[in-house]
Amino acid sequence: MQRLFTGLQPSGALHIGNYFGVLKPFLDTYEKYESFLMVADYHALTTLKNPIELKKNIRDVVRDYVAVGIDPKKATIFQQSQVLEHTELTWIFNCLVTKPFLELAHAYKDKEARGLDSNMGLFDYPVLMACDILLYDTDVVPVGQDQKQHVEYAREIAAKFNNAFGQTFKEPKEMILKSAGIVPGIDGKKMSKSYGNTIPLFGTQEEITKTVMSILTDSGGESPENVYNIHRLFVDESDLAPLYKANKGKYKASKDLLIQDIEMAVAPMRERRASISDADVDRILKEGSEKARTIASAKMLDVRGKIGVAL
Repeated sequence: MQRLFTGLQPSGALHIGNYFGVLKPFLDTYEKYESFLMVADYHALTTLKNPIELKKNIRDVVRDYVAVGIDPKKATIFQQSQVLEHTELTWIFNCLVTKPFLELAHAYKDKEARGLDSNMGLFDYPVLMACDILLYDTDVVPVGQDQKQHVEYAREIAAKFNNAFGQTFKEPKEMILKSAGIVPGIDGKKMSKSYGNTIPLFGTQEEITKTVMSILTDSGGESPENVYNIHRLFVDESDLAPLYKANKGKYKASKDLLIQDIEMAVAPMRERRASISDADVDRILKEGSEKARTIASAKMLDVRGKIGVAL
């Protein structure tokens, strides 16, 4: 079977953008591959500096993975920091890539333009991500169109290493998730924790209600575009359009319908999530990280031999 790889940062509570952009597409395809699902805790350090919060978030992300329906017996769920080869390989790749090469990264330029902390971890993010992908001889990486560059970086870095030291890394392909697209936030921009415009995936009904009611609407329009663009993720547009036509100009009614449909989708997952204990999470991460480490350590033995440090 081909290998599929993806992951999420434990930098805060997951939101519906994470669900439709990563988790649901993964859920729909992962059984067709030998799948790896990573908790990207070292990536989270670029923005999160609270150790207590990070520790909680790591467990919460695993709960989220399982709650949406991912079977840890059918996918390798592991913790990035438990596989030290990720950071070792990052240094080796850093000695191959150039500063101008990394300055082209869209994600870095976007965050820098918004005045966010431009630490070296954020700048070097594409290299660590390339290591995440390449260590496992990944064939495909499911991404939205806006994240395609991450896989392109991994492919180019693999080629640089292979050209310098001989064939070692498989060059991965992106699996563009057209159905995911860019999930809009409550302000109409891309839903992102860094924008503060998210709807929590596993929030209480009260939290979801409060957030949905804060979605920006155009008082001059006949239909609340931002509400509709989020709503169509939960309900087929052929069913949704007549409802919005019937509630023309009634923005609160449209928001009430959205709240109802989010709750219908999320409630069963929220209940399943509540039943997952810390012991369950620790067992999943221990077993998954051991498997990932076995694969990564074998790859690094080959890498060390190729670059000349293995005596």
